[in-house]
Amino acid sequence: MAKKAAKKTAKKSAAKSAKRSAKARSSAPKKISYKPTHSQDVIANLVFKDSGAAIDFYKRAFGAQELMRMMAPDGRGVWHAELRIGDAIVYLNDESPMGGAVAVSLGGKPTASLQLYVRDVDSTFNKAVQAGAKPTMPVSDMFWGDRMGGVTDPFGQMWMISTHVKDMTEDEMRKAGQDFAAKMAQQMGEGGGPTGAASMT
Repeated sequence: MAKKAAKKTAKKSAAKSAKRSAKARSSAPKKISYKPTHSQDVIANLVFKDSGAAIDFYKRAFGAQELMRMMAPDGRGVWHAELRIGDAIVYLNDESPMGGAVAVSLGGKPTASLQLYVRDVDSTFNKAVQAGAKPTMPVSDMFWGDRMGGVTDPFGQMWMISTHVKDMTEDEMRKAGQDFAAKMAQQMGEGGGPTGAASMT
């Protein structure tokens, strides 16, 4: 009898302890992630004279999904906006003379290009051009296994649009790169300098 009573007491004590632990866990402050749940570690933040127009363009050209848009108090400027393009997040905001980064319209110059991988580079390239982008490099097969073309959007941002079409080993890519370099040297020696993407195939 004493053993049974001791077992019952132990079970009750364990149950109470488990309840107290569960209650403590539920009342503990929720741990905040170091980044928003939908975010990624590195995000391009693009600056525009008119972010609203840029958002509309990216929706038409690249199928962008608008995640949020925070307007300035006067309701005319975009303080912060977020787009999802493919599996990546891109931030946008309107230019400001007080800001560290400025749009092309304030004298800023693009110092980087954005790389966009899509299922059909030819279709996306043509769609971007139809939406107002300027072609900077025709779509061609590249020696590293991508099919790629380049555009500058109506807001001065440079985009390299690609579809991966061939998996290559490091040795294969190195050999292809050497062949490419030799081809370029020959073209330069003949006085016919490289002409865009066609020279990179």
